[in-house]
Amino acid sequence: MLPSPFAIADTCFLIDWARYRRRNVLFKLFRTVFVSENVLTEIRSERTITWISDSLAKDRLSLYTPTPNELEEARELIEESRLQPRLPSIDLPEALCLVIGKKRGYVVLTENRGALLAPVFIKRFKNVKVWRALEVLLNVIKAGHISINCNNPEEIFTEYSEDTLHIFPKRALRIAVNEVKKICMERK
Repeated sequence: MLPSPFAIADTCFLIDWARYRRRNVLFKLFRTVFVSENVLTEIRSERTITWISDSLAKDRLSLYTPTPNELEEARELIEESRLQPRLPSIDLPEALCLVIGKKRGYVVLTENRGALLAPVFIKRFKNVKVWRALEVLLNVIKAGHISINCNNPEEIFTEYSEDTLHIFPKRALRIAVNEVKKICMERK
């Protein structure tokens, strides 16, 4: 069961995800993925712009306009991230995603290390679900939206890496592959 039918994505996630051959499977997992206005200003890739435009037109992606209070809280989070020695800096797009994720209960989609670690190091964000593409793919597999090859449980992750040139952290990938192996065992 998903934590929310909604997600909010930052720039790095969208750029990578737009390259993935099965990119539209994201919308089987989430009813709507929100994109804040400031994320759109950062995107330069024609492929990403085309995918975002098509997805907006099909009502799969939706534009999110942050409130002044959300912007202010995001600015405070940026400052706080720069004061935390163990937390990589967080920039405005990721900070907004975290603030909106906390406020609305959305899953935050990002590859930014600072955003991924914020729920660990900043108490008020501890309940925010932050997923990388790895967690999205694993949840897509668990939901049965992508068939898995039990002879090669790493196949979906490898496919994503080949399409996007994104390299998953070895430990996190090993954990995800082990979960896929468990799914295969349960289906036997």
